[in-house]
Amino acid sequence: MNATMYDLRQKEVINIRDGCRFGFICDLVIDTDEGCVEKLIVPGPGKIFGFFGVEQEYHIPWDKVKQIGEDIILVDVETSKIAVNC
Repeated sequence: MNATMYDLRQKEVINIRDGCRFGFICDLVIDTDEGCVEKLIVPGPGKIFGFFGVEQEYHIPWDKVKQIGEDIILVDVETSKIAVNC
C-alpha cells in the first residue's frame, strides 16, 4: 500500500490497547539517511476547549503502528510513554 502524507492526515489514530482516540496526524518524523518514517506526531488535547494551543503532543513510533485502514490507523502504545510536552 502506498500512502501520501495527505492520505495519512485524513485518518484518525486509535489506540487498540484502550480504545483511546488520539486524533489526526499533524506531522511525521522521517529518517532522511534511511528514507523511512520514524514517528507519527498527533496533537494532544487543547488547553481550553482547544482554542489556545496544545500542551502535549503524542509521538508514536512507527513500529507501534499495527494497521492502516481506509479511515483509521491502529496503534498499540502506552499513552503515558508517548506524550511529549510542547
